[in-house]
Amino acid sequence: NRMPVLVPAPSRKPVEVTVVQQDPVVVIAVQGSIDSLTAEPLYQALSAEMQAGRNRMVADLSGVQYTSSAGLRTMLMALKACRRQGGDFRLAGVQASVATVLSMSGFTNLLKVYGSVAEAVDSFGH
Repeated sequence: NRMPVLVPAPSRKPVEVTVVQQDPVVVIAVQGSIDSLTAEPLYQALSAEMQAGRNRMVADLSGVQYTSSAGLRTMLMALKACRRQGGDFRLAGVQASVATVLSMSGFTNLLKVYGSVAEAVDSFGH
């Protein structure tokens, strides 16, 4: 009698969000895939920065291979909130797979996208 071997389901890597102040700009570096299960940490980080009065943000997406509509909604929320406060929300280091989703959903018409974090930060003009 052989016992079945239980193989754990692959665990979804949690999204890692790192906030770096590059005054007057806040860089939010994201690692992992953004979907309905993992968008919450990103939402919380963006919300905390906005509540602190920071309205110039760059999302460094160089570590993101995938985003779902939940990720798009989170970015749209940040964009609207930053612009309401007289700032902006910009993207940097977008991978090809994410760029396709942004383009297909019309987000490239809404958000400014830069090749690097340095370019995005500089685009705000100090």
